[in-house]
Amino acid sequence: QQMGVGRLTGSHKSIIDRCTANVYQTYFSSRGKAPMPLLTDWRNEVIRQVDPEAREIALAAELITEGSLNVFAHPGNVNMDSRIVVLDLYEMGEQLRPTALVVTLEAIQNRVMENRKRGKYTWVFLDEVYLYFKYHYSGEFLYRAWKRFRKYAAPMTAATQNIEECLKSETARLMLANSEFLLLFNQAATDRAELAKLLHISDTQMGYITNAEAGHGLLRIGGSLVPFSNTIPKDTELYRLMSTTPGEG
Repeated sequence: QQMGVGRLTGSHKSIIDRCTANVYQTYFSSRGKAPMPLLTDWRNEVIRQVDPEAREIALAAELITEGSLNVFAHPGNVNMDSRIVVLDLYEMGEQLRPTALVVTLEAIQNRVMENRKRGKYTWVFLDEVYLYFKYHYSGEFLYRAWKRFRKYAAPMTAATQNIEECLKSETARLMLANSEFLLLFNQAATDRAELAKLLHISDTQMGYITNAEAGHGLLRIGGSLVPFSNTIPKDTELYRLMSTTPGEG
């Protein structure tokens, strides 16, 4: 069970909303000159509430504010204005990973908004995108970004080898069906059947991603389907630079 999913009542949401507004009041009134509030400040504000539900929220939040999962409850030491920002989630535990993915998407969204103000485009690339659909909040956040970012001059591109994992998520299925550009490579039989039904692709057309060699596949652009062959000779410098096969390059 992911943290908070299916457990928040209307009363809980009202208290959370009230406390969030309260802890940010000083920060906003100072126009960002006051210290940014922390999760510990927010929990202390929850504790001050008289509502009985506030005790439940404070107890649930203890783990991520005072307890062993309080990694996001401290002041940040990373300059988020740097041109290159690396957020390494490799060793993030399973309990914190859903929160970490949302934090990452939030950081990307902030950069997109800043670039928009400066009149710059932002290209957003998400590899192993299936990971985001394993968790409720990161999947929903990504779905909203998928729909909104194009309005903010930020086209998004997602890649995954685990299409089966994505097809288990209704959110991911909606994103696939509503995407204008899809690049499909060789697929397993079960995935081909699901993709054909979802994307309205005929058996003949699906043949281009059945036992397909590397560099061969199917492009779906709007309502058009185009088979392609794009192999690169292995004895070239371009292949050496682009190969992701272990031991090559």
